Amino acid sequence: MLHTIIKENAYQDSVVLMLLTNKISTIDGVNRVSIMMGTPANKDIFGTSGLRTAELEAASANDMAIVADTDDASKLNEILEEVDAFLASQATKESSNTTETARTWDKAMKLDPDANMALISIPGTYAATEADRALDEGLHAFIFSDNMPMEEELRLKQKAHDKGLLVMGPDCGTGIVNGVPMAFTNVVKPGNIGIVGASGTGIQEVSTIIDRLGGGVTNAIGTGGRDLSETVGGITMLDAIAALEKQADTDVIVVISKPPAKVIRDKVLALLRTITKPAVTIFLGEKPTYHETNLYHAYTLEETARIAVALAKGQTVTATTSQITKPEITLTPEQKHMKGYYSGGTLASEAAMLIADALALKEGLIKQDGYILKTEGHEVIDLGDDIYTQGKPHPMIDPEKRIAFIEDAANDPETAVILLDVVLGYGSHEDMAGQLAPAIKLVIAKAKAAGRELAVIGTVCGTLQDPQDYHEQRQTLIDAGVIVKDSNNEAVRTGLAIVGYEVVDEDKAIRETENDAPVAQSLEASDAMLDLLAKQPRVINVGLKSFAEAITETGGRVVQFDWRPVAGGDAKLQKVLQFLNSYRAETADVK
Repeated sequence: MLHTIIKENAYQDSVVLMLLTNKISTIDGVNRVSIMMGTPANKDIFGTSGLRTAELEAASANDMAIVADTDDASKLNEILEEVDAFLASQATKESSNTTETARTWDKAMKLDPDANMALISIPGTYAATEADRALDEGLHAFIFSDNMPMEEELRLKQKAHDKGLLVMGPDCGTGIVNGVPMAFTNVVKPGNIGIVGASGTGIQEVSTIIDRLGGGVTNAIGTGGRDLSETVGGITMLDAIAALEKQADTDVIVVISKPPAKVIRDKVLALLRTITKPAVTIFLGEKPTYHETNLYHAYTLEETARIAVALAKGQTVTATTSQITKPEITLTPEQKHMKGYYSGGTLASEAAMLIADALALKEGLIKQDGYILKTEGHEVIDLGDDIYTQGKPHPMIDPEKRIAFIEDAANDPETAVILLDVVLGYGSHEDMAGQLAPAIKLVIAKAKAAGRELAVIGTVCGTLQDPQDYHEQRQTLIDAGVIVKDSNNEAVRTGLAIVGYEVVDEDKAIRETENDAPVAQSLEASDAMLDLLAKQPRVINVGLKSFAEAITETGGRVVQFDWRPVAGGDAKLQKVLQFLNSYRAETADVK
């Protein structure tokens, strides 16, 4: 039976509510529970999961809505006690934080008049309005929020470009600004390599391998996954390349993207062919056959990192070969298939790309229901896809959905290899390996009891400086029976070797290439862009409080914007209010 509790004017950010939902889910007698703010979008999510009730309709965007499925009505008191205790512990944690807090933009800018960036992680329905205000205040915008209409993204990026500012995002999960982490980011040593990426875990994989190879990063500028679409036109990527070319501390530029629109890819390459610094590109899904003078083209994320480090150290770039040692595993005749369950979308894409290459698959690479590849019994899933994260924690935080997939795959007598990633860094689970290990041990033991050997192969995306212990996370997986490799590329190739396949690498020579695409823009970079990349950022953090903690821990300055939906959460009315505020400001300037 469904029971609804509405806590009025009790706004909490989405991560807090996801963690609270997980905690309440452990109460005996509670079949299902969902806790979210009462926004129209969240009500739809309640409905999708079968938890929408008549009482829920009265909740506003500032009201916390709790819907529990339980046959014991007395459990409601226990739920309320747990909710109140959890929120009280959050309040205590916040009160001990010395970060200054503001409830309005005017107050936030008064607390730090020198702020130069807004980090926005509120529901996507409202993100464009706050990004607009940030740009009007002269701030660069890092937009973690997703589900923003593409036309809004284009409008914001055009506005930012005209103002000499950067918009990173929307749906930008990772960034490093002069050593300060933004959102889900690893702690990477400083160095002389600058990264621009239209993929979050792509930046994470490349930057962490750079770190472990002895290199370092000046800045990692996330663009959001749609930046290289034909509609958006690569505005952020092109501006970021121009800025890194002018930024004194950057000697090598790395460009990372999931499959881009061809016309935008060509514009990016045309611009890279005009810069003075060596550059490395990876457009996932493309298999380059050559390098160019001062412009190198990689196939895998590991190869990207290795070329970048060689260039940064002034070394000659040589062919990157993957030496794969096939583990001693005996498969039954039925065991033929590989299954990949990833928390990182780019890592999943790389795995699908390598499997499709080795198996010479003509079909099977898809983007539907979280699947990146599904064919002939093989499958690779991005568990961070929206279908799995609506109203639920991201798989970098919560292992539940991944464990369920691993258990199902292990029960399939045709499964030979299970691939997985553990992504460390700020924002990720403090011990994801420890959460996955018991389930992995169990499925390996069950397969053995059924007369099968099961290869579970994983990689830890992280550095020795990350909040989690890199070596401990690896050892925990090894102790659970996982074959742990140093990169996703190596992990996937090892799995392929077990099932009898290999990826054949191209021997890429350097050749001259005519610049046959029009250069998209000049290499001018605004003072505001160069200032952002040269100094530790001063941030107005609009949304998730955990992001503010990471900034202050690494020496950045942050003001926490205690954001709440205005106008009852009505997005259209919010835009009207934003217009009126802008109009008043312009009128005041004229006077």
